[in-house]
Amino acid sequence: MSRYSANEIEAKWQEAWDKAGIFTAKRTADKPKYYVLEMFPYPSGRIHMGHVRNYTMGDVIARHKLSTGHNVLHPMGWDAFGMPAENAAMAIGGHPKDWTYGNIADMRAQMKPLGLSIDWSREFATCDPEYYGQQQALFLDMLDAGLVYRKNAVVNWDPVDMTVLANEQVENGRGWRSGALVERRELTQWFFKISEFSEELLDALDTLENWPAKVRLMQENWIGKSRGLEFAFERTDGSAPITVYTTRPDTLLGASFVGISPDHPIAKQLEAENPEVAEFVSECRKGGTTEEAIETGEKLGFDTGIRVKHPLDPNWELPVWIANFILMDYGTGAIFACPAHDQRDLDFSRKYDLPVIDTFFALDDDTPVDKIAFVPPKEQKVRWVNHFAGLTEATGQEAIDATIDFAEQAGWGKGVTKYRLRDWGLSRQRYWGCPIPVVHCDDCGVVPEKKENLPIRLPDDVTFDKPGNPLDRHPTWRDCACPSCGKPAKRETDTMDTFVDSSWYFARFTAPRTETPTDLAEAEYWMNVDQYIGGIEHAILHLLYSRFFARAMHLTGHLPKKAIEPFDALFTQGMVTHEIYQTRDDKGRPVYHLPEEVEDGKLKATGEPVEIIPSAKMSKSKKNVVDPVSIISAFGADTARWFVLSDSPPERDVEWTAAGAEAAHKHLSRVHRIVSEIAASDAPANAEDDALLREMHKTIHDVTGGVESFGFNASIAKLYAFTNTLAKSKAGAQAKRQAAKTLAQLMSPMTPHLSEELWQMLGGEGLVALAPWPVADESMLVDDTVTLPIQINGKRRAEISVAKDLDKTQVEKIALSTEAVQKALDGAAPKKVIVVPGRIVNVVV
Repeated sequence: MSRYSANEIEAKWQEAWDKAGIFTAKRTADKPKYYVLEMFPYPSGRIHMGHVRNYTMGDVIARHKLSTGHNVLHPMGWDAFGMPAENAAMAIGGHPKDWTYGNIADMRAQMKPLGLSIDWSREFATCDPEYYGQQQALFLDMLDAGLVYRKNAVVNWDPVDMTVLANEQVENGRGWRSGALVERRELTQWFFKISEFSEELLDALDTLENWPAKVRLMQENWIGKSRGLEFAFERTDGSAPITVYTTRPDTLLGASFVGISPDHPIAKQLEAENPEVAEFVSECRKGGTTEEAIETGEKLGFDTGIRVKHPLDPNWELPVWIANFILMDYGTGAIFACPAHDQRDLDFSRKYDLPVIDTFFALDDDTPVDKIAFVPPKEQKVRWVNHFAGLTEATGQEAIDATIDFAEQAGWGKGVTKYRLRDWGLSRQRYWGCPIPVVHCDDCGVVPEKKENLPIRLPDDVTFDKPGNPLDRHPTWRDCACPSCGKPAKRETDTMDTFVDSSWYFARFTAPRTETPTDLAEAEYWMNVDQYIGGIEHAILHLLYSRFFARAMHLTGHLPKKAIEPFDALFTQGMVTHEIYQTRDDKGRPVYHLPEEVEDGKLKATGEPVEIIPSAKMSKSKKNVVDPVSIISAFGADTARWFVLSDSPPERDVEWTAAGAEAAHKHLSRVHRIVSEIAASDAPANAEDDALLREMHKTIHDVTGGVESFGFNASIAKLYAFTNTLAKSKAGAQAKRQAAKTLAQLMSPMTPHLSEELWQMLGGEGLVALAPWPVADESMLVDDTVTLPIQINGKRRAEISVAKDLDKTQVEKIALSTEAVQKALDGAAPKKVIVVPGRIVNVVV
């Protein structure tokens, strides 16, 4: 009997799959399609156990669908542009392209041993000119359709990396890469008109029934639909009034001041006239534009000296302040502040000694606001003390609605629906990204590049010895002829936000070599993505941008109507965690250690005890990482796959432990041994066959249900149980071989290499990966027999298996004939026999 040798088995079957080309996606009319996609990785150079878990989940689905008669599309690519490559080039020399493609080669080599059912013929990287050239074509089509425009905007500026940062790239007010304090800067930027789709993107969330509810809620909050009041404050100096938008007009009689953004036209006018204002707004622009930066940053204000009249009382004048926490790109860039019921307003007012006026209290507490603003949920009923519409007890929402009605009837305001979602600024001042395909001509203005000139390739001869975008200082690339008039012009040196690259890659996978962004026939067949898998960290921006891009691609003729919601089902998996091992240096700072450096809670090298932090996200900086390559080398890919699927539900975190991996490998070795014995058996058929086959069909039913519902851990638990049943069964060889072949098939999505070996060992035809998925016989799921315990004088002594519908008299005869009862009776008759059908037999002796 051969031993389980994972390395030999896995290399052998991967070669067989490649030779047969079984994972190459084919479009045919005779089969339904299934498109499974995992969010593609950034090529950092090393895969981690999170990759293993993510791609194994997708692989289970893909392999199952392949065996249920589907044409399966399961592709792989690389999200390859971005600042890390430029940072690496600056840190170690070389070129971002070399660093990126080198990492891709390394990661591909690390992923191949996992035995994933990927169609590698469709592989691409977003930094391939063939890919980003088609992205440039999409940009031109979207520009032509009015979905792209250019305007001045205040952005997050990283003064070290010298580039614009998206809000999510600003952490604690600092650039996510450089760590530099982010500044506000006004630049001319390119934008996608995603805000025009706000209502559609919001309404369509209700159709995404197979998305996690928390993801839909996060997108709903990000889009942020609200109905408020727009009105104007008349200035006392007779100048143009200041228009404000507020979602809490009900608190108007609690107004303390009017605030305007440092980028408001009034602030800009004052900045040009007054050095003090200029200095103040310059200081404001050193802060970031993110909500986090605004909420946590110090509140700064400048009294402009301007005064406005309250719309409900012309004798009530309010001061106008420039405030650093007000953004120009939401509402009108101007607010009225009600400090009693808004914490930012309260912090500002306390700092500058401005009034705090309570407009409502809790029903059972009339304590005036001190340091904490009273901001109850809008659905909570409160007691109004200062409401012009005559409200006494009402919820916030009732008061808002009443206020809007009051203002509209009085003619001084109007109800307006607005959205939090802003247009998507895509300009980035860096080299390693997709060039924006436009040219700036002194005579013609901004001119789109001609499609026949695409791709506009990045130049290779750049250096990173100076800060900033090397495209700005590359004259042979930057300087060009105007596509319209032929005169000297300059290329746009901004490149696209990398979110653009990942917002349409799913569509490109349907026809990755076509010379247009998509092939509509292929897109019509393969779209939508039936199952999308990825981390919760992409719940908002990547998924929202992809939903926008799908709509834009439909409007420009690159996707069918059905694909405007591109992902039919979404699954967000948990993380793979591991203990952190640390000691302390002489200053008390933590020193982290790799798992292989620790044994029994001590450092192997010195015996020093380590502090253990349990269940932490794997992090290179904390050194609590497990190298999948070493795990595969030691135990095999099937062990790694089995463990990450079996330990916990896939939406939860799973903690990697050496003991868990060893236990998984031990189990797979046991399966190999059991099946080897069955393959060599010639035991005759017997009465045990039916029980084994019934259990086999129950296992088919349960495992299939688990696989189809992402209950992989439940499926594996059932496979463990069935393995034990198979090992203990006394059934004949033919029944056991049938059960073992079914076990191999059911394990195949999780442990594909071992399953192929078992299938071959049992005489299975062809590859198990292509064998039709077993179907449970419904009649075998219903038990015709029942096991009844036998109690003798109140104590359980034996059990019998009988037909469910067996007559009570017959059940009694069988019970009395058992060895335990005969021994207890010792030749005498029982005093009483009580048969409870389907439950128990009681014998009194």
